[in-house]
Amino acid sequence: MELTQILPHINAGLNLLATILLVTGYVMIKRKREDVHRRIMLSCFAVSCLFLVSYLTNYALQGGNTEFPSEKYPTAAMVYFPFLIAHIALAAVVPVLALVTIVLGLKNRRETHRRWARWTFPIWLYVSVSGVIVYLMIRWIFLP
Repeated sequence: MELTQILPHINAGLNLLATILLVTGYVMIKRKREDVHRRIMLSCFAVSCLFLVSYLTNYALQGGNTEFPSEKYPTAAMVYFPFLIAHIALAAVVPVLALVTIVLGLKNRRETHRRWARWTFPIWLYVSVSGVIVYLMIRWIFLP
């Protein structure tokens, strides 16, 4: 099996793992388990970085994105493309948001960290979940 056939599945798995870590990190901070929250969120960032490397590798090897079969599923395409555009636009800002939020947390600048996290968490969660949904749509549900 070629790398370009395996990487999309790995990428979806990494997005799913990031989703699980994000939700777990959120639960841990709500339970005031700061040490666990810190380790989980740093792990989530590492998983997201690994995803980015894997995604860019796949993109380069494949020579671009997988096409959505719009002609076969025109109604689904009307949902898919706006959903994908939102996913891509927000995915572009997640690394910056996550990095700033993490640095603020590590520097113990709690109030500023919390303010950033109120924006970072839902955007990062949306990108992780929508990444899995895009994968399911293009690789399992709407096949050419």
